[in-house]
Amino acid sequence: MTEAILVVNAGSSSIKFALYHATRAGELDAGPHGEFEGIGARPHLSIHDVRGAVLLDATYTSATDHQRAITEIRDWLRGHMNAAELAGVGHRVVHGGQRFVEPVRITPDVLAALEALIPLAPLHQPHNLAPMRAIAAATPALPQVACFDTAFHQTQPAVAQTFALPHELTATGVRRYGFHGLSYEYIASVLPRVAPEIAAARVVVAHLGNGASMCAMRNGRSLATTMGFTALDGLPMGTRSGAVDPGILLYLMDQHHMDARALEDLLYHRCGLLGVSGLSSDMRTLLASDEPRARAAVDLFVYRIGRELGSLAAALGGLDALVFTGGIGENAHEIRARVCADAAWLGIGLDATANHAGGPRISTTASAASAWVVPTNENLMIAQHTLRLIGTTTR
Repeated sequence: MTEAILVVNAGSSSIKFALYHATRAGELDAGPHGEFEGIGARPHLSIHDVRGAVLLDATYTSATDHQRAITEIRDWLRGHMNAAELAGVGHRVVHGGQRFVEPVRITPDVLAALEALIPLAPLHQPHNLAPMRAIAAATPALPQVACFDTAFHQTQPAVAQTFALPHELTATGVRRYGFHGLSYEYIASVLPRVAPEIAAARVVVAHLGNGASMCAMRNGRSLATTMGFTALDGLPMGTRSGAVDPGILLYLMDQHHMDARALEDLLYHRCGLLGVSGLSSDMRTLLASDEPRARAAVDLFVYRIGRELGSLAAALGGLDALVFTGGIGENAHEIRARVCADAAWLGIGLDATANHAGGPRISTTASAASAWVVPTNENLMIAQHTLRLIGTTTR
């Protein structure tokens, strides 16, 4: 009998999941994956196989919670695992704070510590933890592992993590953490195979999607990143503002009488590409539109990437390579072309044919700094960490 790892990525109203089968060689083969959407409203469960074929498409008539959603997912998997045994569950957790600098087995003490971090990520952390409790209640002996989006950035020097705030605030944990760490860790892990010539070099990775950030790496280690204390900072995103002048928040509080919850809703849900365009948070829709505000949103996105790229290159002391990943980074050749054109001053020369083909290398051979497209796989990263920590072996 083989053993399997379930990867869970829970949000406020959805749970994304993927199953991996452990091979005798210690590798992981992808199995079914899916998403339980509409938690708390009109729930819908869709599951696909590795080729994208639909295995299940079910809509439920009554509202449900995270515990019921996890039960439905596990019940379906139990009947479709081809004699494999579920050996462990790996969870994506947005915030690990200062304590959790690497993946960890979930225990009551760990769960309590993660709950204490909820104020640092109030829109994400509670939902990351809900499936842990549900699984622990149903199958307490099943090992679970927490993998953190902040952990990869713990290698940054102190100066890159510090805000110019009074020391007593910094001491309470108000500092730059950075996010999308599981994506950056995956990219760092595959560069020695995909692009060995840049694996140890000065690399900026642009994780561009509905959530977007960039990370400066050297020798595969994070030195600086665009996100900070929260996942709001840095680049404009699908519906998130990215970096704004803190004085704007004071102005909105004073002149528009907005409280913390109103500001939270604005900055997380009504800004970014959606706010600027007034049309959509989806880059595909914006690129296909002739609306001036849609073009303005795309222009701003590209401009901010260029600004952040210059900043991260300065943190690295130069640039050897730019890597695109994430839904936009992997699929929007127009965005890649515009970013590379703006980065010509850093030595990037685009190969238009290679860019349209999707890479992996999209720069010319004469380019002083190379450009690449490398698909990310956060789920596989989580599964690998889980397999390592639970110490499972195939039988």
